[in-house]
Amino acid sequence: MQTNPTPPPFTSLVAVGDSFTEGMSDLLPDGSYRGWADLLAARMAARTPGFRYANLAVRGKLIGQIVDEQVPLAAAMRPDVITLVGGLNDALRPKCDMNRVRDLLTEAVERLTPSCERLVLMRSPGRRGPVLERFRPRMEELFACLEELADKHGALLVDLYGAPALADPWLWDVDRLHLTAEGHRRVAEAVWQTLGHEAEDAEWHVPMAQTLPPGWVSRRVADARFARQHLLPWIGRRLTGRSSGDGRPPKRPDLLPYEGRA
Repeated sequence: MQTNPTPPPFTSLVAVGDSFTEGMSDLLPDGSYRGWADLLAARMAARTPGFRYANLAVRGKLIGQIVDEQVPLAAAMRPDVITLVGGLNDALRPKCDMNRVRDLLTEAVERLTPSCERLVLMRSPGRRGPVLERFRPRMEELFACLEELADKHGALLVDLYGAPALADPWLWDVDRLHLTAEGHRRVAEAVWQTLGHEAEDAEWHVPMAQTLPPGWVSRRVADARFARQHLLPWIGRRLTGRSSGDGRPPKRPDLLPYEGRA
């Protein structure tokens, strides 16, 4: 994980991406999602009066949609920091042209780099399990591309994929696709440190204390609930070309002062 030893007083942040950056499944009492980007913005706002924040991420977006819909807006805002996380939704589809994904990521990085002081890329976390194993080669190809782009363009790279804690099923929601509130807190800490700030949790990457796993019957009940509530609808959207983010606007489309609490 790269760090900047003397971070400047960043005054603005724009987050670009999909459901991971939108904040699913860090659910707030009002039904909205918070997530690591909001937590990071709250920390940065606490250090810098007038700090501004926009979150353009929308669940379900593919990298082509991110490049078309979000990258131009983020570049036009010219913030101090831009975070870009995308491409994993493409890699998890049954059919995926990884060469096209690489080309689109390259386009995004080339367009965003001149528009900010710090561009932050991420190797996304991966939950242990058979689904990940099926798509692991694509994921690692995606992450290798991100490493190359970070080296070439001087972007910061946060290695969440290599963090043992974020592979722990206990940090993933019941849909097995999105992090819990604790998972998002750890991601915010990782990005915070990558930007060069002093650690508030030096052990964010350390796995949680082990607890007894659920019994066989409990696991089967959970598997059936997961298939009914999450897996089958997810497959249905893939087969029909629909997305959970169709018609959904970003939660913070404008770069405005942020007063959210961590």
